[in-house]
Amino acid sequence: MSDRVVLASGNAGKLNEFQQLLADCDIDVAPQSEFSVPEVAETGRTFVENAILKARCASHYAGLPAIADDSGLEVDYLKGAPGIYSARFSGHGESGEDASDARNNQKLLELMQDVPEEQRTARFQCLLVYLRHPDDPTPLICQGTWEGRILFEPKGDNGFGYDPLFLVPEHNCASAELPKVVKNQISHRGKAMANLLQKLKI
Repeated sequence: MSDRVVLASGNAGKLNEFQQLLADCDIDVAPQSEFSVPEVAETGRTFVENAILKARCASHYAGLPAIADDSGLEVDYLKGAPGIYSARFSGHGESGEDASDARNNQKLLELMQDVPEEQRTARFQCLLVYLRHPDDPTPLICQGTWEGRILFEPKGDNGFGYDPLFLVPEHNCASAELPKVVKNQISHRGKAMANLLQKLKI
């Protein structure tokens, strides 16, 4: 594995998590903004399709291997929604214009308002892709899943996205209440990254 990779994301929270996850591996994780990588239209129907789209674009513009993830929240009561649309959940149109973490969380709370606790099961999914170069025909694909439930109100100030509404049963608190080091050990993204590093023999 190259000692420098580009992270195919403009999400500051994700970049921070990836830098922490790779801190002990002597890998320099460069944000795609460093190379003026344009945002890619996430036209895939699955997490893995979207991750590959983002990784190929970032690798092409940066001239480096790329790591991309597509991740999101699956709520059983909502038949797996918001799923691949997690970041765009509260926005308008295919691009999810005007969506934000706060609006996404508010929309989820409204949809789950009268749903009893036993029916609030959910999970975070992370599909992580590693490309050696833009035309890599065999990208490494790793998945991480994190089971939990949807809370009735937001809790905690750590994390981003749906972390304030995601109950972590084994710690009996919201993801946003976990210390970063603990979250990175047990989260969907942490599991996917551990899987990737194992495949890369790092």
